[in-house]
Amino acid sequence: MRILVVEDEHRIAQTIKKGLEQERYAVDIAYDGAAGYDLASTEDYDMIILDRMLPEMTGMEVCTKLRKKDNHTPILMLTAKSQTTDKIDGLDAGADDYLTKPFSFEELLARIRALSRRPKQSLNTKISIKDLTLDRQSFQIFRENIKIQLSGKEFSILEYLMRNKGKVISKQQLIDHVWDFEADVLPNTVEVTMRNIRRKIEKPFSNKKLVIKTVRGFGYKIE
Repeated sequence: MRILVVEDEHRIAQTIKKGLEQERYAVDIAYDGAAGYDLASTEDYDMIILDRMLPEMTGMEVCTKLRKKDNHTPILMLTAKSQTTDKIDGLDAGADDYLTKPFSFEELLARIRALSRRPKQSLNTKISIKDLTLDRQSFQIFRENIKIQLSGKEFSILEYLMRNKGKVISKQQLIDHVWDFEADVLPNTVEVTMRNIRRKIEKPFSNKKLVIKTVRGFGYKIE
């Protein structure tokens, strides 16, 4: 899952990024509203954490402009303002949720999970495809009730493929959703990571059908 954090206070932005990366999220940061809007308009994010008071362009303006462009990425708005009218203004501008500063990181995670579970995103904590089960909350994977150990990036790739069951996912889509904007990732990196995933979730179960299929010239899919 790839998240954009738009926050002008560098310490807060870096703290959020570090914490979310420990939770297996890919995170990009923008330190002003204009840069945040540009990234949100040109990159594919699963969620945006957006501060209300920003230089160049306010969070309210960013949110309003994105919604007018039919960008429906879930937006969690951060603010130091706790008045009900301020929250209403943010929600009316198109934000999906509102979190008042100061906040605990645990509450931020809970809000992210809550937004992720909304039906329009088709996201659930646990995903099962036949005998393969992935739990986003505990970061555990089981096949035939046998626990499988994956690295952070391997887990994120498998999760994205499972959430898009039946769809062909290109290498570039995997790069866009699993690695952050600044990462220098080559297509070969995806191939190597995919081989490692298959070695762990397919090789020990040789009597079973393959889980991940390669669609030559296009990408990968799970059926």
